[in-house]
Amino acid sequence: MKYWLAAFAFVLVYFGYERFDVTVQADAGVRQEVLDDREVAGNNALQQAFEQRKSNLLVEGRGRVAKLLSDDHNGSRHQRFILNVSPRQTVLIAHNIDLAPRIEGLAEGDEIIFSGQYEWNNKGGVVHWTHHDPQGRHPGGWLRHQGRIYQ
Repeated sequence: MKYWLAAFAFVLVYFGYERFDVTVQADAGVRQEVLDDREVAGNNALQQAFEQRKSNLLVEGRGRVAKLLSDDHNGSRHQRFILNVSPRQTVLIAHNIDLAPRIEGLAEGDEIIFSGQYEWNNKGGVVHWTHHDPQGRHPGGWLRHQGRIYQ
């Protein structure tokens, strides 16, 4: 009986470890797929908000840097850049660098995943509040660039 238990434990450990590795990879793929769906929904919401001229919307999405702009120094300092979020829409990202770290090394063509507040304008809109709120009164946003989150 001890022999069978030892053999069963060996088989379970050997094959279970191999199966665990596959399961982790599959789960990671599923999580990424869910995240991608949410970002696609966010980009669709941006397009809809632009078409309907809506503002004050919390949004999430993804885009590629189309153009780097100079920092805005009026009031709080903001790092600014234009993102292509769809073939027909760009948004200005205004990232408060007095409250959150600057994205160093940002370049045209880089991918940005974002969460913030959308405000309509005739050029595609602006996303701001891409940082935490030190007073805790507004939902915090963030930017993700090359795996690092800025908030």
